[in-house]
Amino acid sequence: MIFFRYFARNLVYYILFGMGKKHKKSRSRIGLQDITLCISTAMVLVLLGLVVLTVFTARNLSAKVKEDFTITLMLGDDITQGEAKAVCKELQSRPYISGMQYISKEQALEEGKKALGADPSEFVGVNFFPPSVEMQLKADYANSDSLKWITAELEKNPKIAEIEFPQDLIDSVNYTLRNVIIVLLVLAALLTFISFVLINNTVRLAVYSRRFGIHTMKLVGASWGFIRKPFMSRAFKQGLLAGFLAVVVLGIGLYVFYMQEPGVLTIITPEVMAVTAGAVLLFGILITCLCSWLSVNKFLRMTAGDLYKI
Repeated sequence: MIFFRYFARNLVYYILFGMGKKHKKSRSRIGLQDITLCISTAMVLVLLGLVVLTVFTARNLSAKVKEDFTITLMLGDDITQGEAKAVCKELQSRPYISGMQYISKEQALEEGKKALGADPSEFVGVNFFPPSVEMQLKADYANSDSLKWITAELEKNPKIAEIEFPQDLIDSVNYTLRNVIIVLLVLAALLTFISFVLINNTVRLAVYSRRFGIHTMKLVGASWGFIRKPFMSRAFKQGLLAGFLAVVVLGIGLYVFYMQEPGVLTIITPEVMAVTAGAVLLFGILITCLCSWLSVNKFLRMTAGDLYKI
């Protein structure tokens, strides 16, 4: 049994990689196949990486847009400075608030002067602008359902006279962003399937050229796992290299984009870049290994007669 395993191992390397000057052309052909597979896989992974990057970027953009919504709390005209500070301190403890700003009657009057181009208090005789608090919600709470119970909770405070927020705009933005993310997820699933088909065909062609070598190893008693091992090892290296090439291409593209728009880093964060790079590398390894495993098993199940018919 040990002799057969030793013989089969040597035969594997002889058939797959060639030995001596006699097999220089075979090694060259195998090397060309590896290069072609890496390049074609990397190109597909670049497209997949762009979709992953776009999905996470859209998610961050959605959160940023939602957190830019301003909810204005109009306070009572008779509220004192101390009471206003107490209201702000209470609001800061709420888990759904991401930021807030207190606007006094004097600040509101100054803003009114800039907006109207005149001092309205000169005509009325008093400053009729009430003090207010402008606050922004966290992205998870910037939706109609959350706003209902948030406003109901805030209205219980007797110091808050009125609550204003752009309900129609919030609903419209949430609806649009939800549809965009759904479309991107469907596109990602479709591209994943297409990527699998393209890479699977490329790997199958590479294994196809060695189908007779696989059958010969079966004849000398090599186990299926032993025959698959060099193919799986090669597929792992090819997937890792293709993923690395795809990450480099994506990194160069992001750098060029950053040079044109430096503010893009507020949306495409380092976390998004890391997740995208990890997804590309992982998918590159998994897809090449899975395709190689399926292709080798297909030829292992074939008889000698079947090999000549394909």
